[in-house]
Parts: sequence; structure tokens; C-alpha cells
Amino acid sequence: MSELNDLYQEVILDHSKNPRNLRKPESFSRTADGYNPLCGDRLTVYLAIKDGVIEDAAFEGSGCAISTASASMMTQTLRGKTVEEGEALFEKFHALLTGSDEAPPELGKLVIFSGVRNFPVRVKCATLAWHTVKAALESRPEMVTTE
Repeated sequence: MSELNDLYQEVILDHSKNPRNLRKPESFSRTADGYNPLCGDRLTVYLAIKDGVIEDAAFEGSGCAISTASASMMTQTLRGKTVEEGEALFEKFHALLTGSDEAPPELGKLVIFSGVRNFPVRVKCATLAWHTVKAALESRPEMVTTE
């Protein structure tokens, strides 16, 4: 268990200090905004979808280390997936953080976030980007909040 905690901390720190895909792309087909009033995290997710495939995923915003790391890893994971696969990943990730004991292999490195469920207040930080990308995938215009 100690090894998983060490890996969790290492990966979270790396992605929070050096977030991947932290940018506004020149072109995108879907976008959504998210806000976590508890922590103050704010982000915008951008998706470039062509023929049902997520060709690019990026985000802008600011947030705590967990929120930023989650958005960073999420954008890496979604690239090349179909919209349906992206929606399925949301469901699996959300289930992992809200009580499921199983870590589906489809989540890959995202399973390191399973430790967040031990800190219920932080679950909203880790899931904000995912709820926001789900809104983008569904083309919902309203801002996503964790409240």
C-alpha cells in the first residue's frame, strides 16, 4: 500500500507541476467550463472531435494539485478514443473514486486516483475535469459545478 501511495504522490506532483495539454487549441469542436466552489478550481476543456474520435483534448484554468493532475492525465487518456469510449471512461473513473473497489484495466495509470476516495472532500477536485469533459462530449452549454 505504501508503494501505491508513493506512486500516487509522485504522479500527482508531476502532472500538477508540469500539466500536459494545458493550452487552448487553435481549433476545437466542443468545449465546456467547470467550477469547484469548494476548492476554487476552474477549468475549460477543449475537444477536437472528428468522425466520432477525440483527436485532441486540452484544458485551461487553475486549480489545486489534484484537479490539475486529473485534467492533465484525462486529456492524455482521451486522445484517440471514440466519444463513446470517452463517456465510458468517465463512468469507470467516477465509480473508482466514489466507492468501487475494482480498478478496471481500461483506466490504466488513472487508477492512482483511487487513493483520493479516502479523502471525500478531494473527490470533487479529482472529478471536476471529468464532469466537465462529459458536458463537452454531450455538448451541454451550462457550466459544470461540483455542487
